[in-house]
Amino acid sequence: MMLATIALATALTHASTNPCMERGTLVLVDTGRRRLTLCEGSTPARTHPVALGWHGVGKRRRGDAKTPLGLYSLGAPRPSRKFGTFIPVGYPTLEQRRRGFTGSAIGLHGPERETRNAGAANVAYDWTLGCVAVADDPTIKAIAAWVRAHPEAQILIE
Repeated sequence: MMLATIALATALTHASTNPCMERGTLVLVDTGRRRLTLCEGSTPARTHPVALGWHGVGKRRRGDAKTPLGLYSLGAPRPSRKFGTFIPVGYPTLEQRRRGFTGSAIGLHGPERETRNAGAANVAYDWTLGCVAVADDPTIKAIAAWVRAHPEAQILIE
């Protein structure tokens, strides 16, 4: 009994320190901790702080300034005049559209051009219109390279 208890405690501790456990290859956004983790199988490759929509999470309609929750496809990373690099997120899904969700142009991106040199200040508070933003250009460029190297990857925002 004691060994089973120790094994369970070890498994729970490992699961809580490894957000990628049993998740596959994906971009995982933990909205509670404001953290993005690149998961390769069950291994976290990199973790970065993020900013979310300034009205929180649970996007349901265009213009609500909330970040959507769910599993989405990722589009090809592309240059953006406003954010340096923009990676489209497939919101809303077909099922969400059927349920009346509206909106578009949700993505994972770098900081606004005016604040690109502010570093960690870019993720010190939630400021986007519903996207997931990282602190600086080198970070979003590294994430874009990772997405290009893992075209099957999706994004899970929870």
